[in-house]
Amino acid sequence: MKSRFILGAAAIAGALAFPTAFAAEAKPTVVLVHGAFADSSSWDGVTAKLEKDGYTVIGAANPLRSVKTDAAAVASVLKSVNGPVVLVGHSYGGSVISAAAAGAANVKALVYVAAFAPDAGESAAALAGKFPGSTLGPTLAPPVALADGSKDLYIQQAKFHSQFAADVPEAKARLMAAGQRPITDAALNEASPAPAWKTIPSWFVYGKADKNIPAAALDFMAKRANAKKTVVIDGASHVVMTSHPAEVAKLIEEAASAK
Repeated sequence: MKSRFILGAAAIAGALAFPTAFAAEAKPTVVLVHGAFADSSSWDGVTAKLEKDGYTVIGAANPLRSVKTDAAAVASVLKSVNGPVVLVGHSYGGSVISAAAAGAANVKALVYVAAFAPDAGESAAALAGKFPGSTLGPTLAPPVALADGSKDLYIQQAKFHSQFAADVPEAKARLMAAGQRPITDAALNEASPAPAWKTIPSWFVYGKADKNIPAAALDFMAKRANAKKTVVIDGASHVVMTSHPAEVAKLIEEAASAK
């Protein structure tokens, strides 16, 4: 009877040790931050591939109100995660992750997906206009005035497919256009704080056919951030994560596994 008790205790002790061992080898949590004129569903294809490969994924809701408040919202999500995080941003979401990751000790990598990577004092609007090629302005609908005096911006639904998601099937683009999330004009013109990409390794992926942020601007930001790797996809639109989820997920996993 005594030997059976000793064996049982040893088995329990061993079982209790396994979670610790597994935790040490746990994959980073991937936090995905959408940009303007989109929502977290734009990451669905990427999320499916990451989850299939064993990653925990959080699609953070980006309020799209201001860089400061949006970054604070994402920073709160980061604080709720136990263990390392790969923080991923699309479009304006790049400005948000650049600010949110500052001082976040658990963020091990930043991935910019057709995204802004502003330096201190720069705005998304200024970076989009730094190089020729953006055709976003003429496709915007009349601004929606808000009670606080700011304005919400949308892309005209009839022009959404061509401008924002040209390489996405038309039926899918129509749904995206109807469900697009507006951004305030102030957020696009707000000066960014000191960016986290100066201290946290970064990876970039974007499409050559991006009509919102010119490829030249994206190339400039990737090089300035000393990106560990930059993937450029021929013919890909601004929503490269929706049209090319496999390539985007692969880069995120490379960032996650980097030492």
